[in-house]
Amino acid sequence: MSKDDIKKVLSKIQIDHTWSFADKTRKDTAYITHGYHRYPAKFIPQIVSRLAEKYTKKNDLVVDPFGGCGTTLVESKILGRRSIGVDINPVAVLITKAKITPISPIKLEEALIELKSKLNSYSEHIKVELPIHDRIDYWFKTEEKRKLAFIFKKISELKDQDIRDFFYCAFSNILKNCSIWLQKSNKPTRDLVKISSEPFSIFYRQIKMMMRGNDRFYSILSERGYLNTPCDVYCTDARKIPTNDSSAKLIVTSPPYVTSYEYADLHQLTALWFEYTKDLSDFRKRFIGTSYHNKKNLVLNSNIAEEIKNQLLKVDKKKAEEVSTYFSEMNQVFVEMKRILIKGGKTCIVIGNTSLKGVDILNAEVFTEQLINIGFKITEIIKREIPSKNLPSVRDQKTGKFAKINSNNKKLAYPTEYILVMEKI
Repeated sequence: MSKDDIKKVLSKIQIDHTWSFADKTRKDTAYITHGYHRYPAKFIPQIVSRLAEKYTKKNDLVVDPFGGCGTTLVESKILGRRSIGVDINPVAVLITKAKITPISPIKLEEALIELKSKLNSYSEHIKVELPIHDRIDYWFKTEEKRKLAFIFKKISELKDQDIRDFFYCAFSNILKNCSIWLQKSNKPTRDLVKISSEPFSIFYRQIKMMMRGNDRFYSILSERGYLNTPCDVYCTDARKIPTNDSSAKLIVTSPPYVTSYEYADLHQLTALWFEYTKDLSDFRKRFIGTSYHNKKNLVLNSNIAEEIKNQLLKVDKKKAEEVSTYFSEMNQVFVEMKRILIKGGKTCIVIGNTSLKGVDILNAEVFTEQLINIGFKITEIIKREIPSKNLPSVRDQKTGKFAKINSNNKKLAYPTEYILVMEKI
């Protein structure tokens, strides 16, 4: 297919409202373990379950090369599908490990009693080893930092790795509340008048919520006989998925956008406390599309991508390089996806288009062209609305800033996304 044909195909696709899941509440999308931890831009579990039920059967292998917080893996497990997820971000892997691991509710209750007895020994006079990092001091007041350090140390003393990961996940999710990070902002912004949450009380609330999710997860898996269905996550590059050639039946993934290195900033509190990094700029270099990557020998494998690059070069050379790097690295990921899929296997990519510097970044069109060029064919392309309960839904066309619903010059922001379902030929 030519680039013009691909653009025409996508432009004619109508919104399929059955894929919007607009009737689903937060309780529906955060059921079982899905609500363990906040995570930016995660897709809802209902998308994964519908795709897995349509394109796989019990014991088939489902893979997510951009595993994020583990949505694909959790849904695959409760459907009795084997699964593998990878993510370059150790924070994502930590969260995923907790979410995909069902723990006997009795065992978890006993572990909580043990941990509580350790935490009850805290006093303002007890010696606590504090983390030494300017960035932690930047985000945390002294008292909160001291209590958090104590909680972290006591979790680390627990013997069982799965139990530790469960409590570590809870610890990670309370960090924002206990810091002076502006609570309503995903971006790293300080709120110097914020009253931070008291670490012990919010930690226990978080644990209680997660234990309810684990109980339900464990119960569903027990009833269906899927407690031991293999489900693994690895901290590695999406271009090096640890599975054999032609082993996967389905890939379901939501790739990062061109500004994926921003995830390093969004997850910095956990990354710093767990010592996944000591230097945020170094942390950013790990992510797909980062401007730090080598620009030599970029293969975009897409005429549409070349067009976008040339348009960007006229307005911002650095952004043009970032977008080129992103599309080149995504093409490498697609080659790896092809390697692991069986013939006839499907890859389902959830992606929306965006714009930078006034240039339309046609991610869906570029990905479709790249996939066709390496040996995939279109099975179906779904266009869905994104019902947003926490993002402003319109932008002012002149300023580009978020606007009120009744504003003039309004333009929908991130209103739709595509699910590209492609088959390996």
